[in-house]
Amino acid sequence: MLKPSKKIAKKEIKQDTLLTTYVQTTSWYYDNKKYVSYGLVALAAIIIGTIWFINNRNNNDEKAAIEFGKVFAIYDAAGGDMNQYKIAINGQPEKNIKGLKAIVENYSGSASAEVARLYLANAYRYTGQYDQAIKEYDNFSGSSNLLKASAHAGLGAAYEAKNEYTKAAPEYEKAASLSEEYSIPEYLSAAARAYGYAGDKEKAISLFKRLKKEYPTSNFTRDADRYIAQFSA
Repeated sequence: MLKPSKKIAKKEIKQDTLLTTYVQTTSWYYDNKKYVSYGLVALAAIIIGTIWFINNRNNNDEKAAIEFGKVFAIYDAAGGDMNQYKIAINGQPEKNIKGLKAIVENYSGSASAEVARLYLANAYRYTGQYDQAIKEYDNFSGSSNLLKASAHAGLGAAYEAKNEYTKAAPEYEKAASLSEEYSIPEYLSAAARAYGYAGDKEKAISLFKRLKKEYPTSNFTRDADRYIAQFSA
């Protein structure tokens, strides 16, 4: 009877691979050693620079997250109070709470600062500072599609508040294309409405018909027929 073969441990495979790599590297070194010193210096500079960048970015992100957590409580409790949103923007130095604006400026490039930027844009919009809101929405560079959708929707709302429907409509449409399923009807409805007010009634009617077909039970579909009739007149 044949004895079962010995199972090779992952550690042994790793050691064998490392040994092979060591032998190959040593051989290559002796053939090319006059070039190696220059390459090592350059490689070391790249490695050190990369480590510094990652550590600095992570450190900034951690600090930004802590500061954002403090000011978010103010933003979240605002409930439509413009003064509270202004406090969220500027912070409360006497309580050692940085505002959203300071977080964005001080920790630029970190993921948490980008989330803070989105809330800063919202706060500007809620306080009627539409141009500042548009600037922050435009500068948002987060990687999440959900947050990108929120930024485009915010842009749409800011432009709509300025009666710039031609600019608002495509932003709402982009938000719908990036959003989770539950938010699509809201953004499609807003896009259709904005297209209609911008004068592109054909596009508006098309989106309202799509809304009725794909999301017949959504609350945002209830007024579709009324808008279709309005834009068809």
